[in-house]
Amino acid sequence: MVQDKIKGVGVALITPFNNYNVDYDALGRMVDYVIEGGVDYIVALGSTAETATLSLKERDEVLRYVVERTNGRVPIVAGMGSNNTADLVEQLHSFNLDGVVAILSVVPYYNKPSQEGIYRHFMAVAEASPVPVIIYNVPGRTGLNMAAATTLRLANTTPKIVAIKEACGNIEQMQAILDGRPEGFLVLSGDDGLTVELVKRGGNGVISVAANAFPMRFCGCVHSAMSGDIATAEKEMAELVPAIDLLFKEGNPTGVKAMTATMGITRSEVRLPLVEGTEALVADIKSAIERYELK
Repeated sequence: MVQDKIKGVGVALITPFNNYNVDYDALGRMVDYVIEGGVDYIVALGSTAETATLSLKERDEVLRYVVERTNGRVPIVAGMGSNNTADLVEQLHSFNLDGVVAILSVVPYYNKPSQEGIYRHFMAVAEASPVPVIIYNVPGRTGLNMAAATTLRLANTTPKIVAIKEACGNIEQMQAILDGRPEGFLVLSGDDGLTVELVKRGGNGVISVAANAFPMRFCGCVHSAMSGDIATAEKEMAELVPAIDLLFKEGNPTGVKAMTATMGITRSEVRLPLVEGTEALVADIKSAIERYELK
């Protein structure tokens, strides 16, 4: 079952740039770094990958490279989202998803559809997708919240939708999904800092930004929680929260790229409209790396 492949820690992989072109050498280093750090699977072409600024050709090339570099070491999920349902359906019919176990598809942004519109959008995605679907609720990016009732309606209507990445920031909404979900439907945190609390309540892991920067520490924390050692996980998470907060202080992936650049893995370049982290942020990140022994 695909659900067995997307539990634990998935990393929302960054796309490194060099002179604003995709830096494949650095992307390869990132793939190796996160796998060696203990991630359970890789999510390519998510929002942390700056997919909105990648051309369709670049998206295909990045995904092909990640599949090749990973070489079966961990499963791969591909981000496939849009606020144009018809266009997304067309992409799902034509995009090369070989080597991908599932897609991650975000709630349509900007248009602000009703809950019925969200439901119909994801039903169209599920019908068109050649692989299972993880739906993604992130109101801070999309401008609207997918209600727990809509998530459960989707989960109970089609077996093609196998999980949700929930980044609403509301643990009670997450609890409502946990309480009403059908057997086998996974609830994954979209907020690194809420992961242990979600797992404690019966959640199934996280799709993480932090795992780009300090995968060994973060994966150790989540895996402790997944194995039932909540006390250890809570202690480890409390130690990591200040560093996690820095990753989002000036936006994502600005912060995480500033940290991977400080560690010498990638450059800090992002594409407009994002800008690189300030000197103050970089200074704080350098201090955090030393203080929390993240490197």
